[in-house]
Amino acid sequence: MKISELERIEGFRVYAVGDESQVITGLYCSDLLSWVMAKGKAGNAWITVQTHQNVLAVASLLEFSCIILPDGLSMDQAVLDKAVEENIAVVGSDLDAYGIFQVLYEAGLR
Repeated sequence: MKISELERIEGFRVYAVGDESQVITGLYCSDLLSWVMAKGKAGNAWITVQTHQNVLAVASLLEFSCIILPDGLSMDQAVLDKAVEENIAVVGSDLDAYGIFQVLYEAGLR
Protein backbone atom coordinates (compact mmCIF):
# COMPACT_ATOMS: atom_id res chain seq x y z
CA MET A 1 0.00 0.00 0.00
CA LYS A 2 1.23 3.48 -0.85
CA ILE A 3 0.78 6.56 1.29
CA SER A 4 -1.32 8.15 -1.47
CA GLU A 5 -3.85 5.34 -0.94
CA LEU A 6 -4.39 6.34 2.71
CA GLU A 7 -6.05 9.56 1.56
CA ARG A 8 -8.73 7.54 -0.20
CA ILE A 9 -9.64 5.49 2.87
CA GLU A 10 -12.63 6.92 4.67
CA GLY A 11 -11.70 8.49 7.98
CA PHE A 12 -8.06 9.21 7.13
CA ARG A 13 -6.73 12.70 6.44
CA VAL A 14 -3.29 13.91 5.47
CA TYR A 15 -1.81 16.64 7.66
CA ALA A 16 1.63 16.74 6.04
CA VAL A 17 2.40 15.43 2.58
CA GLY A 18 5.60 13.45 2.35
CA ASP A 19 6.66 11.13 -0.44
CA GLU A 20 3.26 9.86 -1.57
CA SER A 21 4.86 7.08 -3.62
CA GLN A 22 6.41 5.66 -0.44
CA VAL A 23 5.27 2.08 0.15
CA ILE A 24 3.94 1.09 3.57
CA THR A 25 5.43 -2.33 4.31
CA GLY A 26 3.98 -2.80 7.79
CA LEU A 27 2.51 -1.14 10.85
CA TYR A 28 4.10 -0.37 14.19
CA CYS A 29 2.35 1.08 17.22
CA SER A 30 4.13 2.38 20.31
CA ASP A 31 4.55 5.67 22.12
CA LEU A 32 7.83 5.06 23.92
CA LEU A 33 10.43 6.55 21.56
CA SER A 34 13.33 4.39 22.73
CA TRP A 35 11.20 1.28 22.25
CA VAL A 36 10.21 2.40 18.76
CA MET A 37 13.86 3.02 17.89
CA ALA A 38 14.73 -0.52 19.00
CA LYS A 39 11.78 -2.32 17.38
CA GLY A 40 10.56 -0.27 14.39
CA LYS A 41 11.48 -1.22 10.84
CA ALA A 42 12.04 0.81 7.69
CA GLY A 43 8.85 1.17 5.68
CA ASN A 44 6.56 0.89 8.71
CA ALA A 45 3.68 3.27 9.19
CA TRP A 46 4.06 4.34 12.82
CA ILE A 47 0.90 4.78 14.87
CA THR A 48 1.54 7.04 17.86
CA VAL A 49 -0.18 9.59 20.07
CA GLN A 50 3.09 11.51 20.38
CA THR A 51 2.82 14.81 18.51
CA HIS A 52 6.08 16.62 19.29
CA GLN A 53 9.03 17.22 17.00
CA ASN A 54 11.05 14.27 18.33
CA VAL A 55 8.73 11.83 16.54
CA LEU A 56 9.93 13.31 13.25
CA ALA A 57 13.53 12.55 14.17
CA VAL A 58 12.67 8.94 15.03
CA ALA A 59 10.59 8.50 11.87
CA SER A 60 13.43 9.88 9.77
CA LEU A 61 16.10 7.81 11.52
CA LEU A 62 14.17 4.58 11.01
CA GLU A 63 12.95 5.51 7.51
CA PHE A 64 9.29 5.02 8.41
CA SER A 65 6.85 5.45 5.55
CA CYS A 66 4.64 7.80 7.58
CA ILE A 67 3.31 8.72 11.00
CA ILE A 68 -0.35 8.01 11.75
CA LEU A 69 -2.03 9.89 14.60
CA PRO A 70 -5.06 8.10 16.10
CA ASP A 71 -8.04 9.38 18.10
CA GLY A 72 -8.44 12.65 16.17
CA LEU A 73 -5.03 13.98 17.19
CA SER A 74 -3.04 16.47 15.15
CA MET A 75 0.31 18.21 15.53
CA ASP A 76 1.19 21.85 16.04
CA GLN A 77 1.65 23.68 12.75
CA ALA A 78 5.37 24.16 13.39
CA VAL A 79 5.82 20.38 13.70
CA LEU A 80 3.76 19.77 10.55
CA ASP A 81 5.84 22.35 8.68
CA LYS A 82 8.99 20.51 9.78
CA ALA A 83 7.46 17.21 8.63
CA VAL A 84 6.90 18.69 5.16
CA GLU A 85 10.46 20.04 5.15
CA GLU A 86 11.77 16.57 6.10
CA ASN A 87 9.46 14.85 3.55
CA ILE A 88 7.69 12.86 6.29
CA ALA A 89 4.00 12.18 5.75
CA VAL A 90 1.72 12.70 8.74
CA VAL A 91 -1.75 11.20 8.55
CA GLY A 92 -4.57 11.35 11.08
CA SER A 93 -7.69 9.39 11.87
CA ASP A 94 -10.50 9.54 14.40
CA LEU A 95 -10.09 5.79 14.86
CA ASP A 96 -8.10 4.38 17.75
CA ALA A 97 -4.93 2.39 17.04
CA TYR A 98 -6.80 -0.93 16.93
CA GLY A 99 -9.32 0.50 14.48
CA ILE A 100 -6.51 1.78 12.26
CA PHE A 101 -4.95 -1.70 12.20
CA GLN A 102 -8.33 -3.19 11.26
CA VAL A 103 -9.05 -0.74 8.45
CA LEU A 104 -5.58 -1.01 6.93
CA TYR A 105 -5.69 -4.81 7.11
CA GLU A 106 -9.07 -4.79 5.35
CA ALA A 107 -7.57 -2.43 2.75
CA GLY A 108 -4.95 -5.05 1.93
CA LEU A 109 -1.95 -4.18 4.10
CA ARG A 110 -0.30 -7.38 5.28
